Amino acid sequence: MFKQPGRYLSASHVWQPGLEVEYARDDLEEVMLHLPCGARRDLGRLVDRIDDEFERRTLPNPGPVDEWTVGGWWWSRIRER
Repeated sequence: MFKQPGRYLSASHVWQPGLEVEYARDDLEEVMLHLPCGARRDLGRLVDRIDDEFERRTLPNPGPVDEWTVGGWWWSRIRER
């Protein structure tokens, strides 16, 4: 995902449940809830870097909150098409 050059992440023209970046971020969040403190801290540092890059390469969604955006903040970001 982050190997793409440029400022923005391009979104798929076809929505692919389970294959979108946001699903992977959900999985990381779930994993961190079950790790021991040291491992959670280590993984958290990597996730923070991923989050920073994802936030840099996406834009806030100005639309209303719906069932997709009530989870993690990453669901409320939009990518370029």
